[in-house]
Amino acid sequence: MALLLELENYMLPCMNKRIFGIECPGCGIQRSVSYLLDGNFYDALKIYPAIYTLLLLVGFVGTSFFFNIKNAFKIKLYLLYLNVGIIIVSYIYKMIHLIH
Repeated sequence: MALLLELENYMLPCMNKRIFGIECPGCGIQRSVSYLLDGNFYDALKIYPAIYTLLLLVGFVGTSFFFNIKNAFKIKLYLLYLNVGIIIVSYIYKMIHLIH
């Protein structure tokens, strides 16, 4: 909890939310990462549902730089599509619940 409070002082504000009053699809990722670093895994998922698949994508891309992985391009593409899908669905869900 102490790490989360310390990181909140350095988080970047969302310009979309500040200008238009509506969150962007990336809103929550900084707080989600800080929850992960603090050990609150459920809260991290609740704040930003794509956090674990994004970490998987980043880890795989990093690993593929050092190791020759068969079908690495296809795997990266599938993980990218998966992440985009999760981000879009969770954003639509968030916006629907914002209206109601």
